[in-house]
Amino acid sequence: MVDVDVLIAGAGPVGLTAAAELCRRGVSCRVVDRLPGRLPYARAVGVQPRTLEIWDRMGMIREALEAAVPMRGQLLYINGEERARIDLEVPPEVPYGFAALPQYETERLLEELLRRRGGHVERSTELISFEQDLGEVRAVLSTSPGGSREEGSREEVTARYLLGCDGAHSVVRKGLGLSFEGGALPEEYMLGDVEVDWDLPDGYGIRATHVVDGRTDDLLVCIPLPGDRRYRMSMHTPPELSRAAGADAGGVVHGLSGGVAPLPGIEHIQAVLDRLSPRPTTATSLRWSSVFRISHRIVDRYGAGRVFVAGDAAHIHPPTGAQGMNTGVQDAFNLAWKLAAAVRGHAGPGLLASYDAERRPVGEEVVARTLRHARAGLGAEAEDPATMLLREAQLLLGYRGSPIVGPGGPAHDGPAHDGPVHDGPVHDGPVHDGPAHDGPAPGDRAPDCGGLRYALGAFPVRLFTLLREREHTLLLYADHEDGTVAFDEVATAARDAGHGMLDTCAVLGSGVRAPSLRTPAVHDSLGEFRRAYGARGGEAFLVRPDGYLGLCGVPADGPELPAHLAMLLET
Repeated sequence: MVDVDVLIAGAGPVGLTAAAELCRRGVSCRVVDRLPGRLPYARAVGVQPRTLEIWDRMGMIREALEAAVPMRGQLLYINGEERARIDLEVPPEVPYGFAALPQYETERLLEELLRRRGGHVERSTELISFEQDLGEVRAVLSTSPGGSREEGSREEVTARYLLGCDGAHSVVRKGLGLSFEGGALPEEYMLGDVEVDWDLPDGYGIRATHVVDGRTDDLLVCIPLPGDRRYRMSMHTPPELSRAAGADAGGVVHGLSGGVAPLPGIEHIQAVLDRLSPRPTTATSLRWSSVFRISHRIVDRYGAGRVFVAGDAAHIHPPTGAQGMNTGVQDAFNLAWKLAAAVRGHAGPGLLASYDAERRPVGEEVVARTLRHARAGLGAEAEDPATMLLREAQLLLGYRGSPIVGPGGPAHDGPAHDGPVHDGPVHDGPVHDGPAHDGPAPGDRAPDCGGLRYALGAFPVRLFTLLREREHTLLLYADHEDGTVAFDEVATAARDAGHGMLDTCAVLGSGVRAPSLRTPAVHDSLGEFRRAYGARGGEAFLVRPDGYLGLCGVPADGPELPAHLAMLLET
């Protein structure tokens, strides 16, 4: 007999994302974290547009937009001269831009969302060990309110699944015996959260370097935070603060040094500002500081049996481009709906295995790309600036060729792709060779669009609003009334095959009347859905719970949809 459906080790953004999504689906969770409370450090600060889209689907976008500040761009200085100004502008069809939000605020918002859904975090509680067999995972927890593992109480917990979101020194990863290949960068950095009095534009990050003979020997990076001219600053550690960062038993050196003395003071930060700041300025209000090291590593598998890893437990890398937390959140979002289907007994034979197939190639690409950027700067990429920006925003990530995405319809057929997934431009990038098609393909991110009108609605809504907090969503497109004849029958059969994990909606051309249609419907009043999806009358599009297309442009009454649902969510 199991005590809980899913045990989650780690209550950072990754673990909390998984827990909130599982609880929303009625899956029982226990979330444990060895720390007594959230750390008050502005660690992972950058929030990508794709993460904001995820938070929209999760139902916490309003809270996130109110707490975060816009990240409008970056100013680059070399030897005191402004060399470049990068504006972080996303295409108009993308609903959210880049943002900055301290990690403790991200965790607060996610923990509040979890609490609203009936869950909570068990603090000062640590996963000590686990073992698994074909039917369950047996874990040992230690609860130590006083902070001493030796004095804590022990508890044995039986779960259907275990998810390790427990960071770079993951107990879950070590317990699975996963390899964690990579290395450490030689540089040591210090961080500080301060306010300054310069007149540089709000919302812009600052990167200032001193270069001699092509080599950078001094560095200052400033990321805006909520508050008046408040920044998270990072810079090289001076010799008097340097320390030998200790590795764990697995040889991993990564992250903050914690409360180990001596910590950087305001005078250390001011000294770097005096050398590198683009404007004369004085730093004040030091909220916290630390020294940190960077490693680059990735596991050989994202799980084994009933146990999985996500976030820093699976991949660590330089913070360039703010990819780490955002990638981890997507790990958790990808896995949560699959675990929920498995708990309900309706996961197809390859559904849980698709987590590794889809997410590990993403982790490999992110580790490699951020390492290139850390060593050679953003200019190391051969892409044009617009494509590079979309890649950094994580808007180009896709799962074409995944074992759980289906074929496209005639207008969406494309060439075969090597490998399980691809991270590249949807339409014209180097990854997807072959003839262009009218819309996205299976495995691509489902694009947003506006101008959708309910019959009773006075104002149009966006597609992402329609998809919010939903499971699989089947969209049936009709460009004339006769095209809706089979929609009710198709929708009913799809809902039955979805075992309560599928919603349906008809998208009708602006002039289409369908008074006998019982399936919920919206009108594509501006034609944005038709253009964004390359939709033709009588086609079906299946949007997965994580916002990617499982099917795209197949005949609504054809065999592709029932076959795909039978593979994905078997009875």
